[in-house]
Amino acid sequence: MGEIAVKTITKEDPEGKIIRYTVPGIKDLPVAAKKLIEEGCDGVITLGWVGKTQLDKYSYLAASIGLITVQLMTSTHVIDVTIHEDETEDEERLRDIAIDRAKKHSINLVKLVRDGRSALTGLAGKGLRQGYENAGQLD
Repeated sequence: MGEIAVKTITKEDPEGKIIRYTVPGIKDLPVAAKKLIEEGCDGVITLGWVGKTQLDKYSYLAASIGLITVQLMTSTHVIDVTIHEDETEDEERLRDIAIDRAKKHSINLVKLVRDGRSALTGLAGKGLRQGYENAGQLD
């Protein structure tokens, strides 16, 4: 997913600077995101893969709360891209979900950082999905 995010961000914003920070597990993402922001990053995208066990889900919950806390502490967007192994039993479908989600959220991050708070307004309420077919907007 990291390679996909880098390629997508580079395509969307060739002038943007990308700094990669690889951690051993999802619970390490919040401190990495905070350090990147402290080093001057205008936005962060985190990429994680969550296993099927209840313990994995608790670890993700802890990481997610940590990432939300980083956003609140720094007033900086941290886009969390997470794949849960139990989203589907089909490995190829899981791969497709991961690719789609990484691409779409990378584009969202670029738009927020480059274009500001109203960059996604035109997309709101349309039932757009990352990793799945769009749901469409309500009538």
